[in-house]
Order: sequence, then C-alpha cells, then structure tokens
Amino acid sequence: MLQELSIKNFAIIDHLDVTFKNGMTVLTGETGAGKSIIIDAVGLLAGGRGSVNFVRTGTAKAVIQGSFTFPPDGVTYRVLDDLGIDHDDGSVILQREIHRTGRNVCRVNGMLVNTSTLKRIGETAVDIHGQNEHQELMQPEKHLGMLDEFACAKVAKLAATYLTKYQAYTKLKHTLENRRANEKEWAQHLDMLKFQVNEIEAAQLQAGEEDQLTAERDRWDNFQKINDALQRTQVILTGEDTVPGVNDQLSEAMQAMQGIADFDDDFKQIATSLENAYYTLGDAVGDVSSQLDSLEWDEGRLDEIERRLEVINQLKYKYGDSEAQVLKYYDKIAAELKRMEATDETADDLEERVTKQAAELHTLGDQLSDERQRAAKRLEKAIHHELAALYMAKTVFAVHFDHSDKLLRTGLDHVEFYLRTNPGEAMRPLAKIASGGELSRIMLALKTIFSESQGVTSIIFDEVDTGVSGRVAQAIAEKISGIARNSQVLCITHLPQVAAMADHHFFIAKQIVGDRTETKLTRLSAAKRVDELARMSAGTQVTKLAVEHAHELLTLADEAKAKAK
Repeated sequence: MLQELSIKNFAIIDHLDVTFKNGMTVLTGETGAGKSIIIDAVGLLAGGRGSVNFVRTGTAKAVIQGSFTFPPDGVTYRVLDDLGIDHDDGSVILQREIHRTGRNVCRVNGMLVNTSTLKRIGETAVDIHGQNEHQELMQPEKHLGMLDEFACAKVAKLAATYLTKYQAYTKLKHTLENRRANEKEWAQHLDMLKFQVNEIEAAQLQAGEEDQLTAERDRWDNFQKINDALQRTQVILTGEDTVPGVNDQLSEAMQAMQGIADFDDDFKQIATSLENAYYTLGDAVGDVSSQLDSLEWDEGRLDEIERRLEVINQLKYKYGDSEAQVLKYYDKIAAELKRMEATDETADDLEERVTKQAAELHTLGDQLSDERQRAAKRLEKAIHHELAALYMAKTVFAVHFDHSDKLLRTGLDHVEFYLRTNPGEAMRPLAKIASGGELSRIMLALKTIFSESQGVTSIIFDEVDTGVSGRVAQAIAEKISGIARNSQVLCITHLPQVAAMADHHFFIAKQIVGDRTETKLTRLSAAKRVDELARMSAGTQVTKLAVEHAHELLTLADEAKAKAK
C-alpha cells in the first residue's frame, strides 16, 4: 500500500505531505482544486510519462516521493529481487525528479534507475483507473489480455510455453525463408569456402617460410661468386705450391714472439694475441674448407624454390599481404565452413522441421484455447454477478472466440467482448454498442473481479463515477468499497454516495498565498466530513436538509460496510 506521499513544486502544489492508510480513501473538492494533479503525481511514481510542464513556475525541478509496503509474497518484491534492489526493511521508496531542463531522475530505495525500470516496478504497486480508462474496452485487441489476466496461472503457464515455442518456430521459419531465397548464394558461398580452405591447406604454408626461401634462392643465384670467394680465401689462408699462406706466416710470427715473451710483459701480451689469432684463423680455415666441400650446384633446387615462392605469392595475392595474414584468413574461413557444414540442412530438411514445430504449436494452441474458453465461462459468470449489483441485471456479457488456423504470437484465438444490453436484441461487439456509463460499470466490474487476484496493492479511481447518480451511484460506491477490502483504494469523486463509503476522507482546495495559487490537502474530521457531504449534495448553499441527508448517507454507508463484512 501507499503509506506516504510527498510532492514538491509540482504544478500548483508548492509542498504537500500526506499519509495514507489501508481501506478506501476519498479525495473531494471543487473542480480545478488539484485532485487529479495528485493522481498525476502518483502516476509519475509508477513510471508515467513526465513533462517539464509539471514543474511549478519559478522552480528548477519537481520532486515526488512515495513510500510503499507490500505483502511478503508480493510480486513487487520479486521484481526488486530480479533487479538487485535491496528491500530488507520491507519498505520501498519510489522517487521521481523532473527538471526544467527536461532531465528525469528516478530512484528506487536510493538506487538510480531508468524510467522503464521505474515503470516495471510501479505497475506492480499502483493501478490507476481514470475517467477514460474504460476506453480499453473499446479496443478489442486488448480483450484477450484481459481474459488472460483473469485466468491467471491456469493460462499463464500454457501461454508462456506457447510463446517460447512460437519464437523458436518463427526463427526457424525465417531461416527457411532466407534459405529458399538465397539457396543459390548459399551453395556458391559454401563451394568458395571449400575451395579456399583446400587451396591453403594444400600449400602447407609455414610462418617465416618465404624469408628462408628467399635467402636460399639468393645463395643459388650467386653460386659462382660464392665459390670463387671461398676458393680465393682458402688459397690466401693456406698458401699455394711453394707460397706459404697467411696461416703459416701467422704461425711463424707467433713462435718468434713466444721466444722473447719471457723478457717483457708487452712481448708476452703480443705472443698471446698472435696465438689467439692463429687458432681463430685455423677455425676459419676449417669453415672455408667445409663450405667448399658442401658446395655443389643443384639447378633443380633453384627451380623448386622459385615454384614454391610463386605459390606463396599467389596465396598472398588472394588472401593477405603476408604469410601471417594468409594463415589468419584460413582460420576464419575454416571456422565459417565448419559452421555452415554443421548446419548444412537442405531447404527440405528445414521445411520438415518447420512443419513439425507448427503441428506442435497447433496442439498447444488448441490446449490454450480450451483453457481460455473455460476461463471465459467463469469470467462471464463473475461479470454477470457484478453487473447485477450495478443495476445491469438484464445485460448479457459474453466472450466471443474466433478460432484461427493461423499461428499467432498469443495463440490461435481472436477474442472480443460482446454485449446485449436489452432483452430481445442480438449480441453485438461491446465496443460498438456500449454507452459511456455502461462501459464505466463494466470496467468497475472487471476491477472488482481482478482486485482479488492481482498483486497490485493500491488502486486509484479518478472520477470513474462521472455521469451516474441515484441507485447506480450507490451501487458503484459499494463496489469501490468492496474492492478496498482486498486493496488500498484512493478515489476522487464528486458523488456524496461514494464519498460516504470511504474509511478516510481528504478535502482538496486551492488558495492564494501571496501572489501564487497553491493546493492544500486536509484530512476531514467526522464533523467536517458531514459538512463536505452536505456541500457535495446541495452545491453552493448548504441547507439543514442537506446536512441531514449527509448524516443519513454516513449511517447507510456504515450499515452497508457492516453487512458486507
């Protein structure tokens, strides 16, 4: 229930704090006093559309706060748990700020949320039924939702299962349609991927291979130059015929210096350096000799290298600027090919699956339709019971089904409410024949029925009794009071019969403070309540008879509430 409401700088409200209690609360006052503005504020807490026009002139922002409590098993707490919003102390504070700049700030228990989240929470906390809300009854496309709302768990589980399967069916059907439309492109793409994967796999490309082959090719291209250089180096190092080589001459120099090494440390150092150079040069002689022994011209190897480099260049031309890019592209297309081959169903295979799923959906849809029709019978009976109490006993209400073979998101049913207001007439669509007063009473009957099964703990009626009087007004008053036995009810009314049934009564008035208009809200005492009921009955001039009538209304209301218990 809504426990406390705080409004600041909202329309003509400067600052308003009010505490609400369980049961039925009415708000009365002259037209234009600001009654509906309070309902608008609560609507914003429930996630309604905000506007900078709500911000009081001369202020930067409007701030609305509402403190709520709910039953332990209430749906609101489950929604908060899903959203990760703490509610350990059982209270839930919704806050909405509307800035003149257009910025909206929403908080739930101090946590910032967007308006969609606030609306998701608010819809479980508050149900606002305004003067024009009965227009929902004028929209046949909403009737199925109303029926399902009445059926609750009996239909909800089947409907959820159907929806899950329907979504899978439509997705598969879309795949089939795309496959049929693009079957040629699919096959061509699959063939292309297979060719590319096979071409790269056949090449057995290795990272760094091109650099190695290029280096080897350069050696073969310069074979003669390399051979001449090695031969010349070997002659210089080892000598030729009677000419000693550099290695032999270095050996003689080393031996000469070793002969005088003991005479001076400098001589010894030179001898050591020559010795190191001699052995290093000896290694070089061996390496040159080894290279010459292994050097052998192979014209076939050079042709092989050229062919291999051509293969690599062709792959690079098609798939990337380097071996690494080619291999990366290969990984990508190999994975895509694997996915396509894994789902390589033919269109006929897909069509067979679509047909099977459609048959399953039709079976489930028939079950859902049967359950809805059973719920419709219960709803018709319940509506007739409520309408009788609202002086529409001869009115016949029926739920009309148009069962379709076409699979719909909601099942196989088109549902529309039908009505017969007078005996002897034919049943006709409610949206085409019901008057405003009849629609209001039918919607009130639905609210009475739904209040027993919905998780919403606060229901607001904003002048739903407009256009009725006499015994119908009294019947409406008793219905709203009956709803208040299951949910907290806030009601704006101009009818004294409705106001008399309330458990709590607030009076709303405008007053001029300084040069500004402000709305004030006052909780009425028992005596003041009599005065207000008399004003509502008599108008501008309250007579003794009007006061007596007000007392009578309160007495009758107490008797009606006691009887209802």
